[in-house]
Amino acid sequence: MIMQNVYTVAQENSYIKNMFTQDYMLRAIFVKGEVSNCKYHSTGHIYFTLKDAKGTIACVMFAGNRTGLSFKLEEGQMVVVGGTIDVYERDGKYQLYAKQIVLDGAGLLYEKFERLKRRLEEMGMFATEYKQPIPKYVQTLGVVTAPTGAAVRDIITVTKRRNPYIRIILYPAIVQGENAAQSIVNGIRALEQQNVDVMIVGRGGGSIEDLWAFNEEIVAEAVFNCSVPIISAVGHETDTTIIDYVSDLRAPTPSAAAELAVYSYQQLVDKLAGYQQQLGIRMYQKINRQRSELEKLQMQMKYLSPANQIQEKRTYCMELEEKLDARMKMKITMQKHRLALNIEKLKGLSPLDKLSKGYAFVEDAKGQALRSIEQLQEEDTLRIYLKDGSVDAVVKKCYSEIHDEKGKD
Repeated sequence: MIMQNVYTVAQENSYIKNMFTQDYMLRAIFVKGEVSNCKYHSTGHIYFTLKDAKGTIACVMFAGNRTGLSFKLEEGQMVVVGGTIDVYERDGKYQLYAKQIVLDGAGLLYEKFERLKRRLEEMGMFATEYKQPIPKYVQTLGVVTAPTGAAVRDIITVTKRRNPYIRIILYPAIVQGENAAQSIVNGIRALEQQNVDVMIVGRGGGSIEDLWAFNEEIVAEAVFNCSVPIISAVGHETDTTIIDYVSDLRAPTPSAAAELAVYSYQQLVDKLAGYQQQLGIRMYQKINRQRSELEKLQMQMKYLSPANQIQEKRTYCMELEEKLDARMKMKITMQKHRLALNIEKLKGLSPLDKLSKGYAFVEDAKGQALRSIEQLQEEDTLRIYLKDGSVDAVVKKCYSEIHDEKGKD
């Protein structure tokens, strides 16, 4: 036996991998089946097997692709896996490399939903800067939904409860089926022409197939281009449609949309009553402050008035006068006391006082006081002052010593 074209295992595996790589269908394929042998690895990768009644295929979702999985993958789930089928050269086994996984039953619609969502987002239709604010106080509410069903009843009930004076304009749209998307678009345009203040576009809950009209591109464009603010209210809280991203505001349910669109009349009345009360309190406080300020200014004016100033000066002058009088009296009293002291001193020094005690004051003819006999000569004329008068005398003889005339002959 002659062996030609012998290849290694690695070469064979590489060749097969190349064949898989060149097959365009295997590069982007969706496979439906039941999950089994599901394991979450510590690295973040998910390993599992996809099976049906006639076969199995190994699958792996790397940690970097986990954003394509919006739920926890578990045993027994029927899913649609989108990704690439490729060969792992080392083991020579092919497997499905998952990039996204959706629960079966709506797999294709979810894929279509995601493609449209990505495209519209790239076009900027979800951008925040294009969102219009919802008016706080609306008078006319436009509603695009089915004329019968829980959604319209809930919107009307909530609206009337919150504000019975709101005008509601309903466009009876088809919200499910082949003609639903165009009917919704017509409703949006019709209510826009009616100049409603805000618009609610939505319906009650259902499957993704039931809600698909709100995932159509023409509906998204109508919502985006509408000059009236739109609140989307499609399905239940867990349901999400394309117009939820495009609309100016998303409400989880039709009832919640009415709550968001319509202000509460009673709350407004209560708020106005509160404002009125606050205004009254603040006006009362302001008046009291102004009254106090006025009284203060009146006191200042009264104090600064000419009459008050004259009275103040007059009072001040009276006080000065009283102080001056008191000080003068005190000064006079002090001077009287001082004079009395001086009088007593003068009494001790007064010649008259001496004379009253038997002494005499002698002066010569020239009026000079005599203190010594050396100032006298015989026959000099003297004047002698006594207590009750004066006498003139002539010197007969001078004695150098005082002697007692009584002792002489």
